[in-house]
Amino acid sequence: MFEFTTKAKQLAIGLTVVGAILWIIGFALNGSSSHEADHGHDAHATEMHADAGHDAHAEEAHDAHGEDAHAAHGDAHAEEAHAAHGDAHGADAHDAHAEHVHHQQQNRPWSALYVAAIFFLGLGLGQLFFLGIQYIAQAGWSAGLLRLMEAQAFTIIIPLLVILVITLLGLGHVHHMFHWMVEGINVPGHENYDEIIAGKRGFLSPGFFIARVVIYIVGWVWAARMLRKNSLLSDSGDGVAMWNKNRKVGAIFTVFYAVTSSTSAWDLIMSIDTHWFSTLFGWYTFAGMFVSSFAAIILVTLYLKSKGLLEWVNDNHIHDLGKFMFAFSVFWTYLWFSQFVLIWYANIPEEVTYYMQRWDQYKVPFFTMLSLNFIFPVLAILSRPAKRVPGTLVMAAVFVLVGHYMDHYIMIMPGTVGDQYGFGLLELGPILFFAGLFIYVMFRNLAAAPLLHKNHPMITESKHFQQ
Repeated sequence: MFEFTTKAKQLAIGLTVVGAILWIIGFALNGSSSHEADHGHDAHATEMHADAGHDAHAEEAHDAHGEDAHAAHGDAHAEEAHAAHGDAHGADAHDAHAEHVHHQQQNRPWSALYVAAIFFLGLGLGQLFFLGIQYIAQAGWSAGLLRLMEAQAFTIIIPLLVILVITLLGLGHVHHMFHWMVEGINVPGHENYDEIIAGKRGFLSPGFFIARVVIYIVGWVWAARMLRKNSLLSDSGDGVAMWNKNRKVGAIFTVFYAVTSSTSAWDLIMSIDTHWFSTLFGWYTFAGMFVSSFAAIILVTLYLKSKGLLEWVNDNHIHDLGKFMFAFSVFWTYLWFSQFVLIWYANIPEEVTYYMQRWDQYKVPFFTMLSLNFIFPVLAILSRPAKRVPGTLVMAAVFVLVGHYMDHYIMIMPGTVGDQYGFGLLELGPILFFAGLFIYVMFRNLAAAPLLHKNHPMITESKHFQQ
């Protein structure tokens, strides 16, 4: 039986509190810098107007002294009108650019929180899907690990609520992360009208969007609760009956997730870059979440083993978890390569601009992310013996987790903050916040029930698993 010690609780709560404080401080500092930038812009605009007026006056005076009074008057008016027209256009362009940069700066705190929420959602959602598959596939090897999967699946609740709140704030124009939520974006004649986005209004409408997000939350949380509820009943009841019930729940959820894994990726991530689309994006996002969830469960499993628990989990189980992480790292890379290369070499303007921005503005994190997600894990755990060495697996799992956080960062930040990105308190705070909550929810659920299914019909097979 796992005990959620006071020390572990303090660590989890401490991470959560420190993360929240760091984000709030970063939010305040970001607001001050945006305010100063606005003052600088206003002063610059005032100076431009003053200089334009002074130049026009000087030109008029000079012409009046050198030529006929009537001609000088006409020339001065023409020159002044031309200068005013040019200044007006320049000022409008400058104002539009300044407003755009200001919105990007305002978006950064919310974007940083959103990136962390999506990333930690994937850690739980990937294992929820894998848990359902264990029952559908009638897998026996994993019976001794099911309680870990159940506990990790429950960590989806808080990130989902944060994501819902952020999307609602976007509809309230508190931030401008989702361009399609801008007022008047689909109204012909409005200054914000966008023909392409207006054409997608049937799908990207506020009511329908929120309804879909609520459906995701209800469906995913329902599956996590039912799989857990039936599992706990088997400890004091009929294990075969539990297994049959969870097999039905797993089948329903798998079909539901087959659809919502893609639609949620379109809604929550791809709609940020509203003009762009990719038919591979749903699979690509799923692969990243799935492999990250294996990295997380490997770390938890090895931690519990180091504490003398999970004595029924042997090297073969650890090896299989390592194989899944390795295999889906390769699968993720295959999807990344397929999506990137086809779009890059096709060079279609409405598609390639997505990668051009990341290539120009995010080159270092872009290639660092690719190395962490493919090159380093493959080199670390390519061989069979390496997958049985705890230290090597931990190193590979850390590479995967950091790399896929960066992957989500690169998917979200360019469309919300552009070149106004960075990594500081605003980004570190949400990571610590969700890490603390992840540990708290995970360990609390592990401590709430025995780590081993007492009456699972395949538990004996799992204990003697060999390969």
